[in-house]
Amino acid sequence: MQYKIPVQIENEDPIMLWLSLRQLSIIMVWGWIAYWIFKKLVVNIPAEIALIPTIIIVIITLFIALFKNSGMTFIPFVMSFIRYKVNIPERTWRVWVDSYSPMDIWFLSQNEIIEKENIDFQTKMDKIKELDEKLKKI
Repeated sequence: MQYKIPVQIENEDPIMLWLSLRQLSIIMVWGWIAYWIFKKLVVNIPAEIALIPTIIIVIITLFIALFKNSGMTFIPFVMSFIRYKVNIPERTWRVWVDSYSPMDIWFLSQNEIIEKENIDFQTKMDKIKELDEKLKKI
């Protein structure tokens, strides 16, 4: 028996007011935290001043909950941005250079940056054999 798999399985369905369950839960949890902070601050300081941190938390919460850039929500976008900023000096694209091996894609140290225009295939093959030997020992 065959089952039809939906193409857009990771799309979030809106539940209420065009908001998904993830967005509603973020707004509800951080809204409650902002309200709790407001209630704790109102005991000691005037309500107008206690409202300032509450409004800041609500604005940040709405930004995080409603943020979407290139199909990514806030956390994946921030993590991709951090990864880009960390790896940008280590990997550069050059014309006529073969693609990197899977090991090079995930991590490149400063010593492994390719300085030459041409790749020495014998060195690459030696590295692959060395890696295979290490994997066999594991």
